[in-house]
Amino acid sequence: MQALMTLVYLRKGETYAELGAGFGVSTTTAWRYVNETVDLLAARSPKLGAALAKAVKAGLPYLVLDGTLISIDRVAADRPYYSGKHRRHGMNLQVIAAPDGTLLWVSGPLRGSVHDLTAARIWGVIRALAATGLLVLADKAYQGAGAHILTPYKGRDKPGPQKDANRAHAKLRGPGERANAQLKSWRILRKLRC
Repeated sequence: MQALMTLVYLRKGETYAELGAGFGVSTTTAWRYVNETVDLLAARSPKLGAALAKAVKAGLPYLVLDGTLISIDRVAADRPYYSGKHRRHGMNLQVIAAPDGTLLWVSGPLRGSVHDLTAARIWGVIRALAATGLLVLADKAYQGAGAHILTPYKGRDKPGPQKDANRAHAKLRGPGERANAQLKSWRILRKLRC
């Protein structure tokens, strides 16, 4: 029951009072069950090195690296959490996914004003990916990360071959970006009050 209650809380964003009423326990018990289970899940979550070792062992042809902004409830005075790119307050998460969109690893949160490449460097993602020898596809935010991270060509009026390369890059990276969509489908992340 404890795991199911936590799943309902995380997926649907129910309040502790609603959880308690639905499962026939007190609000305090619902809170305790959810917090104990979340702590257990956090302790068992894959660390970056283990996730990348598993990807290498699985023989994945490449990985997809992407940053995402999870919106939070903040006021205008909380400027560090404001993302100018997305024009809202949020937390920056770095996500590594398999080519089919399977979520392999998610970083901890950083303020929304942190650029994706900076966030990846803070978490040691760039260095860890280089050590694996795997090819990594990323968007333009990661240009300059290193030769092992392929990004699309920038600029307007690109020659035909560069446009074709960008289309192929986007086609390969697209399914991997579904990991971010999966992550954002959890309702609890839509009402964070960090």
